[in-house]
Amino acid sequence: MSEEAVGCCSRRRLLGTAALAGVGVIGLGACGTRSAKAIVPPAIKGKVIARTGEIPVGGGKVIDKWKIVVAQPSQGTFKAFTATCTHQGCTVGSPEDGVITCPCHGSEFNATDGSVKQGPAGAPLQEFTVRLQGDGIIVE
Repeated sequence: MSEEAVGCCSRRRLLGTAALAGVGVIGLGACGTRSAKAIVPPAIKGKVIARTGEIPVGGGKVIDKWKIVVAQPSQGTFKAFTATCTHQGCTVGSPEDGVITCPCHGSEFNATDGSVKQGPAGAPLQEFTVRLQGDGIIVE
């Protein structure tokens, strides 16, 4: 067989259908365990997205305006990830006890690196590079 089957369709047919529909399929089959770096939207690049005092150690906060979740997995270490679950696009909840949970279907992500702890999500949350400036957390 020259075409690799994906579910009910061949990969060639799936890719062709996606191309006709204008759907991006760049990440197809590339579900790793480590978080990929997210593309920073120009509107937030270099901006303070949160203050360090707003982010509890072991927890975090979803910044709805930017669709970003910010976590502080350990004292003084801040991480930022896309707040969109990789399963079906729901907005994840605020991190608690080092875990970011999606309220829609229960997927869990590690608040240290965005990796999947429990499905149904199969891909990690994408990570943003952040830096501190005073008490501001800035996306680079």
